Amino acid sequence: MKIVVLDGHTLNPGDLDWAPLTSLGELTIYPRTTPQELLPRAADAEILLTNKVVLGAKELAHLPKLRYISVLATGTNVVDLAAARARNIPVSNVPAYSTASVAQMVFALLLEMTQQVGHHAARVTEGAWCRSTDFSFCERPLVELEGMTLGIVGFGAIGRRVAQIARAFGMKLLVQTAHPEKYRSTPDAANVEFVDLDTLFARSDVVSLHCPLTETTQNIVDCQLLATMKRRAFLINTGRGPLLDEMAVATALKDGILAGVGVDVLSCEPPKSDNPLLAAPNIFITPHIAWATRAARERLLAVSVANVARFINGTLQNVVN
Repeated sequence: MKIVVLDGHTLNPGDLDWAPLTSLGELTIYPRTTPQELLPRAADAEILLTNKVVLGAKELAHLPKLRYISVLATGTNVVDLAAARARNIPVSNVPAYSTASVAQMVFALLLEMTQQVGHHAARVTEGAWCRSTDFSFCERPLVELEGMTLGIVGFGAIGRRVAQIARAFGMKLLVQTAHPEKYRSTPDAANVEFVDLDTLFARSDVVSLHCPLTETTQNIVDCQLLATMKRRAFLINTGRGPLLDEMAVATALKDGILAGVGVDVLSCEPPKSDNPLLAAPNIFITPHIAWATRAARERLLAVSVANVARFINGTLQNVVN
């Protein structure tokens, strides 16, 4: 069976082993694939693995040999699921592989904004401590997390893990989710108050976004919602870039409404040089790497291989269409 990986570099830049996938068929791996390269490379494939390469209805119509698609991610928006279903092509994904890593990034961003480790470490290497007249010097406000209120938008696997970590820091928890009844009687709801979105933004010292990107949630954090926040609150987005109205967030930072923003995702990736967040003060932007720890990538590859193996054996798993 002919298997083609369209964009394998981000999953495996060279530190993982493709051998388990190689054992399943005739494997071709491309580090990256442009839209112009897609059809020639995928023409003979029976199985396609994609991360960000788009497989829309138009592309699928030109791939008559294709029998199965494995998305190397949890989100499946790069594939036209209805078009694949119409052609009897199962599409699978890899759920929850990056939960621990993304939750870790949330607190990496939050601790950087509240503890100012990077700034002060840099100032020490520049000699500022050596020149100090005191045994300790502090150039920026330091903020303690205990007792602060963390608002979590979305209570899937990552949102629940963030709540778990926040409890260890002694933070109070507000949660907005479409279906709070699913969690009220579970351990995940311990010390959690379920509220609506407006209440969450108004009462939180920190807001962390973990909701899916839909027509309803696109640009959900806009001028109106930002205006309801406590002055000098913190905002974190490790979900999807388009959840933020980026111009509104940049303006809130410039006006001092927000104390800080930490994001791992932007509306366009890689970003354009005129993205307003790139020039905003008090923002920490990481290049969509929350998911990319080696441990998470190992899980992603292992489950993807298992997805393909199950398809070949006729027992599908993680099918989303």
